[in-house]
Amino acid sequence: MHAQPADFGFLSLAVVLLATAVISVAIARRIRLSAIVAYLAAGVLIGPWGVGFFRAPDTILAVAELGVVLLLFLIGLELDFSRLFAMRRDIFGLGAAQLALTTAAIAALALAAGLGWRGAIIAGIALALSATAIALRILDERGHLQQTYGQRAFAILLFQDMSVVPLLALLPLLAPGGASSGGDWGADLLSVGRVAAATAALVLAGRYLLNPAFRLLAETGAREVMTAAALLVVLGAALLMQAVGMSMALGAFLAGVLLAGSNYRHELEADVEPFRGLLLALFFMGIGMTIDLSVVRAKLWLILAAAVVLTAVKAAIVFLLFRATCSRRDALRAGSVLTGTGEFAFVLLPLGVSLGMLSGPDGSLVTAIAAMTMLIGPPFAELTEAALRHLKAPMEREPDNFDGITGSVLVIGFGRFGQIVSQCLLAEGIDVTAIDNDAQMIQSAGRFGFKVYYGDGTRLDVLRAAGAGNVRLIAVCIDDAKAATRILELARAEFPGTKLYVRSYDRAHTLELIAQGVDFELRETYESALVFGREALTALGLDPERARTVEEHVRARDLARLALQEAGGLLAGAEMLTQRAPRPEPLSAPQREATPLNPEADDIIHHETEFSG
Repeated sequence: MHAQPADFGFLSLAVVLLATAVISVAIARRIRLSAIVAYLAAGVLIGPWGVGFFRAPDTILAVAELGVVLLLFLIGLELDFSRLFAMRRDIFGLGAAQLALTTAAIAALALAAGLGWRGAIIAGIALALSATAIALRILDERGHLQQTYGQRAFAILLFQDMSVVPLLALLPLLAPGGASSGGDWGADLLSVGRVAAATAALVLAGRYLLNPAFRLLAETGAREVMTAAALLVVLGAALLMQAVGMSMALGAFLAGVLLAGSNYRHELEADVEPFRGLLLALFFMGIGMTIDLSVVRAKLWLILAAAVVLTAVKAAIVFLLFRATCSRRDALRAGSVLTGTGEFAFVLLPLGVSLGMLSGPDGSLVTAIAAMTMLIGPPFAELTEAALRHLKAPMEREPDNFDGITGSVLVIGFGRFGQIVSQCLLAEGIDVTAIDNDAQMIQSAGRFGFKVYYGDGTRLDVLRAAGAGNVRLIAVCIDDAKAATRILELARAEFPGTKLYVRSYDRAHTLELIAQGVDFELRETYESALVFGREALTALGLDPERARTVEEHVRARDLARLALQEAGGLLAGAEMLTQRAPRPEPLSAPQREATPLNPEADDIIHHETEFSG
């Protein structure tokens, strides 16, 4: 027998939720599953069709939906109107195409499965939506939200959120008898006017009121008041947009965009972030509670098969849409993160049942399929990412034709590091041949008139075709330590007369490169960090000459430590240190007295092999 809600107080239920979340995520991490899957499974376990701690998941979702609201607010803080305007083609072009094509494809499958045309349309619309919380959580965990495919995936999600209100207005017109009654154009115009007025109010408040208000609150010095104000802004904007018929998430997103340029943006982000994570976990558990296990048990194989087919269809459509402008790898990534059915499906499907577009059993079945796609979506995204990591070669195109290349320097890797190296060489009229395996970067370089050839520098045939045997110097500027070492090994063995300059990742990589016989290596952040430290000392009031002396002091001690580490047997090849860039002279006694090294700094240098520097 299921336990009744009355048996548990609020505190007991809170303990159950927190304990279930902690235990489920710990287990999921041990078996390498996404935390989202853990939350969904935990919700099924403690929900009305599981153990039965919670018999009314709608009450949980009403609160947990705030997690999605806060998530959209934080995303809005990362944007501003200029970036949003720049994304307009992706939002209204890519987003509209994805929703229309996916709806049509799923509706056709639903018709073939025996649903009426009205039921097929509502099922197609509901299942075509993608789970904003799941997709953004996956992109955020990977650190891909700011990448091109991540931004375009977000544009699709944003369009879907914007389209919810028109879809809710459309369904009554499609209901039996709805089309003949006609629409109330006066009410529609009034609704549009309310939305416009609410949006204008948010814009004016964000532009003229929020900064002065936060400045006044900051002067009080009460941190809890700032936190309360941050939540008030988010929830107030969400409530205002909900009151005029828009989604709360869209209102929160708009509030975030308005505050993106605020002086208090980072304070707001820090205040809201803890609430966002906890409420999102609660949201996923609430979704798990809505999965009707009686329907699942009765038609388990049908639900599983339908969920798998829908996942494949949605991923394929997104892949085809992205393939025109993205690499194949990014198109696959985008397709894999947008497969889970969106949160608003659980709003549209009950409405379709209430309007008579779907029967009760059909509505429950489609809802179970929607929940199942949310359950299998994160593992599908993880499997896709794992496959892309292990199957790089088949996904890459063939190297470019290098006929006629006669450069004096071969630059491997044309990212930020390689571009600056190339600028120095080109400034002196030195012929440079640049290769990279990032198709998007090559396309971007081409728009600025620079020719970069496609090719993988870890392949010997590519190095030979690019003229590595004829150049005077090979500059390895990639940010992959293992690949850089592999290129060095190949070049040292096959092109012994060529100088090899390699970008190093950290100290351990530096020692490895020296042991391999590199002519010159430089840690990618080393010199910039030294200059940064020197300028920080100057800003703190030190004489510029003394700041430079400290810089040289740290550099000299670092080189001495490298020599000691090699002499101590960490790696062979200490003689290669003499072939590095000219070293500064050791500090004289007066200089050492003038710039004594702090003991804590000495400890950092002494134990630097434990860090990544």
